[in-house]
Amino acid sequence: MNKTIKNLKNYPMEELNRIKASLKEKGVKIYDFGTGDPKEPTPDFIRKALIDAVPEVSQYPSVLGRKDLREAISKWFEKRFNVKLNPDTQIIPSAGSKEAIFHFPLVFIDPEEDKKRVIFGTPAYPVYERGTLYAGGIPTAVKLKKEDGFLLRLDKVEKSILEETKIVWINYPHNPTGATAPASYFKETIDMCREYGIILCSDECYTELYFEEKPHSALEFGIDNVVVFHSLSKRSGMTGYRSGFVAGDEKIISFYRKERANFGVASPDFIQQAAKAAWEDENHVLERNKIFKQKRDLFIEFLNKVGLEYLYPKATFYIWIKAPSWIDAKDYVKALLENGIVVSIGENFCSSLEVSEESCESQYFRVALVPTLEECKEALTLWERVHNSLQR
Repeated sequence: MNKTIKNLKNYPMEELNRIKASLKEKGVKIYDFGTGDPKEPTPDFIRKALIDAVPEVSQYPSVLGRKDLREAISKWFEKRFNVKLNPDTQIIPSAGSKEAIFHFPLVFIDPEEDKKRVIFGTPAYPVYERGTLYAGGIPTAVKLKKEDGFLLRLDKVEKSILEETKIVWINYPHNPTGATAPASYFKETIDMCREYGIILCSDECYTELYFEEKPHSALEFGIDNVVVFHSLSKRSGMTGYRSGFVAGDEKIISFYRKERANFGVASPDFIQQAAKAAWEDENHVLERNKIFKQKRDLFIEFLNKVGLEYLYPKATFYIWIKAPSWIDAKDYVKALLENGIVVSIGENFCSSLEVSEESCESQYFRVALVPTLEECKEALTLWERVHNSLQR
């Protein structure tokens, strides 16, 4: 077995599943703020679209997917970001964004070339690094700092590293911190990537979960050498459907589409038809965001009350929280877990290659606002008791 892969830590969400199973066996009521899998129901019209599309005979989906889905995505993207995308040459439906993100380096990284680095911020979604390792590239984690607004700053990366870099991953709004990026950041990052011949990959799965100003897409600031990844998982409550898309530079998309035939296709046809219905409707997105905002506001009130430091979330349903200075984050999180409050310790989102506690965000943990509003209220009452007991 590949030694690099063998030595990887367990995938964080799988570890959380193990912890939850253990708590369940003990009869502990679980409040799951660990995995970003919301409990709000998938809208009725999306489920109906899927049911109505289930065929008598099921056949393989194609790599290119349904034309009407690509057209719906194109119309949505233009309406949302004022960017026109050719549905036939600049959009590929994917089975969610995770598989597309993982597979992308397999197509564009050549282990025999000098230019095989992949840069990503840390803390981060683990798939950027893991996809790079499977592709034989060199994962290069850049620490995201609070003073930079948790933005991946390429201008602070050594020139020699940039010259060896093939792909840069950015993710705003950001998982796990919830940080957002201004227009100027996208412009500067695109310019630097072009200067060094780097493909800019923008993971935009959280652009539709916002509470204030609408987040940007990288494609608003340029298409050449830029690729974006979107998903219906969070936007429309379709995590289990596995539906998303990749879009951007026509040459890159064309090459990626050709090679995807080796390992990936679009979602099943009936899911694509449900996805089409989802992209064509914006009302359900606004309604879902209202619910997430209620949960966010509830948590902010609580965190202020107990004096926990956090990054104010303008978007996503994540809150990046710093454990109290008087206790180690692992001990604080352990106490929450023992009482059924499941959160994700910050180091779960750090590079597997990092070893120092400072680089691994050892004092932070992430809350995903996925339980219902009533469950959130129950959990915060319990959390306050745990917090106060630890101070004694």
